Amino acid sequence: MKNLMVRFMNDESGATAIEYGLIAAGISVVIIGTVNSIGGKIGTAFTTINTEIGKK
Repeated sequence: MKNLMVRFMNDESGATAIEYGLIAAGISVVIIGTVNSIGGKIGTAFTTINTEIGKK
């Protein structure tokens, strides 16, 4: 039983998966923030273009 507990305490295979998950979550947050920021600017640009086309 002691040997089993020692192996369990020394096993770090799950740590790698958790680290990759955290990295993926961080990248996702950056992508979502960028898309939201750019999306608003693009929407404003299209509205401006539509308004200018409508004047002519």
